[in-house]
Amino acid sequence: MTVPTGSDAGGVLVLAATPIGDIADASPALIRELTGAGLIAAEDTRRFKAMLGRLGITVDAPVVSYFDGNEASRVGVLLDALAEGRRVVVVTDAGMPVVSDPGFRVVAAAAERGFRVTAVPGPSAVLTALAVSGLPSDRFCFEGFLPRKSGERRRRLEALASEERTMIFFEAPHRLGDFLADAASVLGADRAGVVCRELTKTYEEVRRGSLGELTAWAAEGVRGEITVVISGAVAVVASLPDAVGAVLGRVAEGERLKDAVAEVATASGLSKSALYDAALAARKG
Repeated sequence: MTVPTGSDAGGVLVLAATPIGDIADASPALIRELTGAGLIAAEDTRRFKAMLGRLGITVDAPVVSYFDGNEASRVGVLLDALAEGRRVVVVTDAGMPVVSDPGFRVVAAAAERGFRVTAVPGPSAVLTALAVSGLPSDRFCFEGFLPRKSGERRRRLEALASEERTMIFFEAPHRLGDFLADAASVLGADRAGVVCRELTKTYEEVRRGSLGELTAWAAEGVRGEITVVISGAVAVVASLPDAVGAVLGRVAEGERLKDAVAEVATASGLSKSALYDAALAARKG
């Protein structure tokens, strides 16, 4: 089967998902794109060549590195190739490019210049973890890696405390214990969570429990690629009088009325405008 060589605007940019563990998950479409590419941009060229060996294929296209450190400077090279009518395939070490991996800059630049952008769908740690977690999957959000420092990480978690959608995170194994400890402290030790380790690989493990239980488990040390899924907050609608009291208490401590209303409205599930009007009336009264 032949691969289309371009579009009216020139070449085609292809975002190609690669296996996150089991090489057998490589799709025929991925192999077809790699063997028919005009240029391949790989996050790690050594790992990419090792993957080719495991797939038992060779490629004729030149391979250039494309990772976080050189992504901005490489965009021009890839755009030049697209302008020449070449089919440029972007691959990362595992999973789908752009999702916590390089790719966004060249996609935005290619789309702006009218080049066709398409994708080879495939393995994704985000969706795989969500699917096996057993937590609600009808609405979810992906937060990627949170800050490494505890203070910054806790502030991000505090901003997510009232998030009702299931949340998905990436984390390094050596930071997992600290991440879970902060999540338990901010979101509640009873909040349900799932730690997915080494998805699709030989030693795959899916550990379910409360954030408190998972924190204790991770304290012993965990290895491998980690994806964490945490259940969303249960919506709680407080009474308007109670919410007004909470707002006025914050204002008495020096917080601006507008900021206090925003925080309490988010936590209580009440309308921000209705709470603001009620709090303003109470202050005047």
